[in-house]
Amino acid sequence: MVRLRPRRHFRLADSAQQVVGGFLLAGPFVVTEEVWVLAEGMNVYQSLLTVAIVFGIGYAALYKAADRDPEDDFDLAGVPARFLSLMLVAYGAVLILALAFGAPGTFLADLPPMESAIVTAKAVAVGAVFSVVGAATADSVF
Repeated sequence: MVRLRPRRHFRLADSAQQVVGGFLLAGPFVVTEEVWVLAEGMNVYQSLLTVAIVFGIGYAALYKAADRDPEDDFDLAGVPARFLSLMLVAYGAVLILALAFGAPGTFLADLPPMESAIVTAKAVAVGAVFSVVGAATADSVF
């Protein structure tokens, strides 16, 4: 079979690009009170839908918009490494910034610890919607 486009294998540099893009777009959403209020009001189904949106945006941006073949990447437990890295960066960037800025303690000070952790997870999922766009764009452009 003749391949019309060159293979672009996943490298550590790709993860570094994802980190830059993911952190760039995560920051504004971590420090916005509305995100934390919104997260507090989300139910389980809305939270799961948000996670599905992040996965969908990530996959579409990496493999459809960038015209990449997921088969070009090596797999980790059956998941393309580039996609796995993207998800770790998207959620990780938001979580790291939220904790570094003390956002849960600031926005959720009145909640018990377990409830605060659950709302923080929801807020991270909301922020990841935007972080995944930055991470995938940086991976695809550079």
